[in-house]
Parts: sequence; structure tokens; C-alpha cells
Amino acid sequence: MILLTGFEPFGGETTNPSWTAAAAASAILKADGHAVAAVELPCVFGQSITVLGDALQRYDPELVICVGQAGGRPRISLERIAINCDDARIPDNAGNRPVDEEVVPGGPAAYFSSLPVKAALEALRTAGIPAEVSQTAGTYVCNHIFYALMHSLETRLGAPTATRGGFIHVPYETQQVPRGSGTPSLPVAVMAEALAVVVRTAMSTTTDIRLSAGTLH
Repeated sequence: MILLTGFEPFGGETTNPSWTAAAAASAILKADGHAVAAVELPCVFGQSITVLGDALQRYDPELVICVGQAGGRPRISLERIAINCDDARIPDNAGNRPVDEEVVPGGPAAYFSSLPVKAALEALRTAGIPAEVSQTAGTYVCNHIFYALMHSLETRLGAPTATRGGFIHVPYETQQVPRGSGTPSLPVAVMAEALAVVVRTAMSTTTDIRLSAGTLH
């Protein structure tokens, strides 16, 4: 079973491409013959973790990919690391605005994705989809759920599970961006195919490849 999640709209937006892309990717993967569930998460600190936890319990997936919107980024961002820090620049959809709080009190400082991010990067580039490995998922609800996911996979059965998981940021959807603004965006269909490529890569790759994808700053 594969679990994909995306977020509800936030910050005054009427849509969130992370959810529309995750739902569309679910349909693509089902057509491939995979068992897939897609779940929309609230853009709310704490509550999003509860909904994710319920989905993990219900579906007991072997692969989990959570998706969020990173408006302004030009590429599909394969997130490498989640940090144990909530520091919200804007309130979430319930008005919460934690500052310098831990996602999991007393938890490790960070967790690395257990997805084959370098192999996925290569596969995306081969497919002609703009992609990158990102070294930060921010400190808003996206990082919050990414950290909670990895912490859950590490501890929920009293020991690390065989389930692999990670987080992907997608740009704005093309229709969110005013024409001629120059703001980077991608069609939802491209985002959905990107997620399907990552899933296929993860399902066929147990050991990641070595590929330079770091940054200087």
C-alpha cells in the first residue's frame, strides 16, 4: 500500500496543488496496478499529525509521501531533511502560530528522508521534469508533518519500521499565478506525474545512488 498526502488550501488561497497533485498521482498509480490511498491533511499544527497518524494506522503503508506547496520555487523539491522546529511566519488555518517550539518535545534534532532522493532526482530529470534536492522544508506545517512522519516511522511500533517515507514540495499550480507575473509554476498534470515517478523509483530502488545534488548556500 502506498499513502500519498497533500494539504488543504492555506494563506488565503482557494486551492493547494499539493492535494490536487497527490489525488491525481493516486489515479495514475492505481492505473499502474498499485494499491494507493490519498489523504488530504489540514494545514494546522498538531491536527495534521493526528490525521496522518490515523491514516498510517488505517492503511499500514509500505511507502508514504507527503506533499506540500512551496510557492515561488521553480522545481519539484525532494526534501532531504526534517528538523524538530516549528517557527511559523504566518498563522495556520486554525490561527496557531508556534514560535521556536519542538514538533516532538525531546525528539531528535532532525530526521533524513528514507526515500531514494538522488535516484528520484535522476528519474525526474530523465522524464524532463524540473527537480532538485532541497536541504530545507521550512519551519511551517510542511516541515511539521515531515518530521512527524519520520518520527512515527522510527518509533510507532517501538522500533524503526520497514515503511519508507519522505516529503516533496511542489511549486504553484499554473492557474494560481497571474499571467505574465514571472512567478514559477507547473501544471498539476506535471506535478502528478512527478509524484508517480518518485513512487515508481522508490518502489524499485532499495539503495540510493550517489549523485551530486548539494548547494553552496
